[in-house]
Amino acid sequence: MTTTWDPTTPGLLALPSGRLIRGRGLRHPLPEGPHPTFALYLLGRQPPPVSWEHRWLRWPDFWLPSDRPATAAAFREAWTRAETERVEVACAGGRGRTGTALACLAILDGVPPREAVTYVRTHYSPHAVETPWQRRYITHFR
Repeated sequence: MTTTWDPTTPGLLALPSGRLIRGRGLRHPLPEGPHPTFALYLLGRQPPPVSWEHRWLRWPDFWLPSDRPATAAAFREAWTRAETERVEVACAGGRGRTGTALACLAILDGVPPREAVTYVRTHYSPHAVETPWQRRYITHFR
């Protein structure tokens, strides 16, 4: 049986349901401790290989995901799996794309779309979600 993240793990976003999702920047070293059991990597090019299950979503820096239906499905999978697994969401810096994804996961967890950016900036990073179009994507995410 897989367990979720320890609540003291750096970079965690605690969703209202209690689900814990780690956000991080891939340009930084892998944090100490257990590895994720599932990850979403939000990059313009394929991520480096990892030993855990992951999905790559083509998502250029400062922009929006290339395949929005696939992205929404991946977010739903990550949200579902976060109930019982260690889920990680990461882009290069861990702010814009990661923050956007975390805000969408917060919406799936019941945070109203217009409050999702504030929620993520309060509970994950004040620098999360970097562009106006990322904010607009979040407010229209369902």
